[in-house]
Amino acid sequence: MLALIGATSLMTMTPVAHAAAPAPEDPYLWLEDVQGEKPLAWVRERNAASRAVLEAHPDFASNKQRFREILDSTDRIPYAQRDGDYFVNFWRDKSNPRGLWRRTSLTEYRKPNPQWEVLLDLDALGKAENENWVWKGARCLDGASTRCLLLLSRGGADAVVVREFDTATKQFVKDGFNLPEAKTDVTWLDQNRLFVGTDFGPGSQTDSGYPRVVKLWQRGQALSAATTVFEGEKTDVAAGANVDHTPGFKRVTFSRADSFYTSQMFVWTEGQAPVKVDKPADAQFSFWRERVLVELRSDWKVKSSKGEVTWPRGSLLVGDAQAYLKGQRDFTALFTPTATRSLAGFSLTRSQVLLSVLDNVAGRAEAWRFEGSQWKKRDIAAPFPGTLGLSALHDPQVSNDPWAEHFMLTYTDFVTPDSLYLGEAGKDGLERIKSRPAFFDASTVKAEQHFATSKDGTKVPYFVIGAKNRVDDGKNPTLLYGYGGFEQSMQPWYSGGYGTAWFTKGGVLVVANIRGGGEYGPGWHQAAIKANKQKSYDDFAAVAEDLIARKVTSPRHLGIQGGSNGGLLVGAVMVQRPELFNAVVCQVPLLDMRRFHTLLAGASWMAEYGNPDVPEEWAYISKYSPYQNVSKGKTYPKVFFVTSTRDDRVHPAHARKMAARMIEQGHQVLYYENIEGGHGAAADNSQAADRLALEFAFLWQQLKR
Repeated sequence: MLALIGATSLMTMTPVAHAAAPAPEDPYLWLEDVQGEKPLAWVRERNAASRAVLEAHPDFASNKQRFREILDSTDRIPYAQRDGDYFVNFWRDKSNPRGLWRRTSLTEYRKPNPQWEVLLDLDALGKAENENWVWKGARCLDGASTRCLLLLSRGGADAVVVREFDTATKQFVKDGFNLPEAKTDVTWLDQNRLFVGTDFGPGSQTDSGYPRVVKLWQRGQALSAATTVFEGEKTDVAAGANVDHTPGFKRVTFSRADSFYTSQMFVWTEGQAPVKVDKPADAQFSFWRERVLVELRSDWKVKSSKGEVTWPRGSLLVGDAQAYLKGQRDFTALFTPTATRSLAGFSLTRSQVLLSVLDNVAGRAEAWRFEGSQWKKRDIAAPFPGTLGLSALHDPQVSNDPWAEHFMLTYTDFVTPDSLYLGEAGKDGLERIKSRPAFFDASTVKAEQHFATSKDGTKVPYFVIGAKNRVDDGKNPTLLYGYGGFEQSMQPWYSGGYGTAWFTKGGVLVVANIRGGGEYGPGWHQAAIKANKQKSYDDFAAVAEDLIARKVTSPRHLGIQGGSNGGLLVGAVMVQRPELFNAVVCQVPLLDMRRFHTLLAGASWMAEYGNPDVPEEWAYISKYSPYQNVSKGKTYPKVFFVTSTRDDRVHPAHARKMAARMIEQGHQVLYYENIEGGHGAAADNSQAADRLALEFAFLWQQLKR
């Protein structure tokens, strides 16, 4: 819910008020009025001017049509989540642009063309209610219940309307649980009670605009009468509740995210005050039946029954839950990092822990089972060296669950379409049950991994994807993509869009695994936050320099692209090293780092960037903040800003103000703001295809041979 996002699909609104005063020298504060008549008139004028330029590209119309065909393809994998006896999927295509919420049986799902039961047609709902609903998910009560809470967004914003739905009748529940539009967190306690964090009025939200107060809401009760059971602080990121419904191990926990990377956890017993769990502040802590799992982001020194032990950051530990709560600190490490290996994630069957591991940014999979008196590891033979995803199918609410040890595994890389496999932990072999069709001739494309040397000597990996017969003469149109923040890893992905509009036309894609990401674990991320954020930008520039040195490309033919935190990345590097590039695609970006913490969810990201109101921290932020450093006296590459009016995570004013300032200074700027779309800048496949076609038109105009 809280993370910034970087990668766009196919490669797969009211601001919160704050007390901080704006910088008096800023002449473009009026563009922060999201829905104001004057700012929207400016947006429409810029949109029209940009579209006139980009739609003139000869490939715009054909690319847009092809992108829409790829996004709407009925042959793509219908990824689904298990819910009791069903697999549940949300599906968009040409006939259902806003989507169908549907389900099928576990047996049926394994078939090439399963029969789906439609639970809700979002297009029909939007038409009936005259609303531009965008699907944001469902929260279904575990067990035999048919009740779900549907999260519906107007235009793709993070703020949602919550409405109770009955999957048996396929109708909204009359007089059921309903919540008005807000950034809301809801969790079922039982059939008739919810934990709710939402906008209850003044003081109920954090500075970041997320819930601060958690209430217990009884069916039939007015929301105003709900009982407060937990509260965080105003300066926290958010507070929330979690309920583990596993029979025999039901637990209620509350959490306070006091920063983006630190949290406090409390165990709650009804009728009693929450009891704080003693854990490292920045560790991810979870209960699993009779055990606890602890994922470390910092080294942790503990006193165990065998003496003092220091567990390194990046480790995943397992221990006994009751013993832990009594103060014992005996663990087994299921994963410890190395210089090249990091933990990408884990999933839980009934009795095993499934690990996704990155080995020099290539995915591997492991299964751990407790046998006899010790934990034993077993490697899962999976495709290599691309991106793996693991998801256990176990549903604790199903007695004698036949799928208790099964899992789904996904694999993809830059030239291999996604495949979905069914496996059983503890047994050899994977059954490929679904695969995405190829959208371009991969036999003509190759992917390579190289390493650049950053300013401080750090080796930075990056991928180069392009034609096998590519001639490195310095003239290849090349797009360098990056993110570099929030411990998010840039792993290989398959893109029909890049294949048809870029690779097969002579373009080269480069994906940089710069510091600030999670490719090598917490240390890789922590090396480039706050006062060290500049290292992300140095890494990115080093990759560009390496590409030029290898004659893959040259500044005339090199462009850069990034979204969200990646938008800040390309904005900062554009300002610092303009001589390296000829095109910049800056998507849903942060750019005004003097005011980012006062706009929408920005306060939640101070753990990544620092606090501009603290002079010592503004001293380093001010050195890279694009909005404060762009100047009239320099020559910059042409830039295309892309954002969304309905982005209530990263304020559209970042892009608006930067574009306005650069236009005033006489720089070459294109700007496009989708009136819908949220932080993904598109509310449906049609809008996504249009945005992508605009971006590729811009890149080819700037970077062609």
